[in-house]
Amino acid sequence: MQHNNLYTFRFISIITLVASLLLALASTQLKELQEFNIDLDKKKNILKCIGIDVAIMTPDMIIDEYESNISNITLNTNGDVVTNIENKNLKSVQNKSTGQIQYYLDNIEYLPAYKASNPESFIIPIAGKGLWSTLFGYFALEKDLNTVKGISFYKHGETPGLGGEVEKKWFQDNFIGKKIFNSSAELISIKVVKGKAGDVLSSDALIHGVDGISGATITSRGVSEFLKNDLLRYEPYINRNKSN
Repeated sequence: MQHNNLYTFRFISIITLVASLLLALASTQLKELQEFNIDLDKKKNILKCIGIDVAIMTPDMIIDEYESNISNITLNTNGDVVTNIENKNLKSVQNKSTGQIQYYLDNIEYLPAYKASNPESFIIPIAGKGLWSTLFGYFALEKDLNTVKGISFYKHGETPGLGGEVEKKWFQDNFIGKKIFNSSAELISIKVVKGKAGDVLSSDALIHGVDGISGATITSRGVSEFLKNDLLRYEPYINRNKSN
């Protein structure tokens, strides 16, 4: 009986060891694949928010297009371009209450951004609270740094068919061509209204508003708030470089 118990114990130990090694190997391989897919999805959404149709592109095509078209720039909080720091080295810290992301290196805050050469655009990461989750995306301006080129979201946990509509083309297309500055050169961003923008906004305000999502008032309000908050952080750079 003792021999049988020892045999059983050794057999179980060997099986456990082999299973652990296999799980560790699988975890390592899957982690690399997950990180690749996350990075690829971010690249897709950066390209998408400047109007490039990524739906017809393979992963290799997306990577090639991104590397040939998109350049990273890092700004300090005064809006100056910092040439000796890369965005990939910045550590992101999320505010748990607002969902806003801040970026640091050696306890100094920086602002990551991107420039596209074709079409010429300025792109910033955006993030903030909706109803159920933090929404992460990108927001692009045309070369005048006033006209919206596009917006995209690559991660959120909002309700499908309601707040989840932020990822749909109809909602994102509403932003294209809108203006973030008013006639007094004040940055007022883009407001996601309740209902149809054309029904609730004056003709002057319509250029700064888009249709809301039916049944998703809190998500719509959240997008309005965190988009403006993020744009305000980049305002020093935008003001210094935008066309009159």
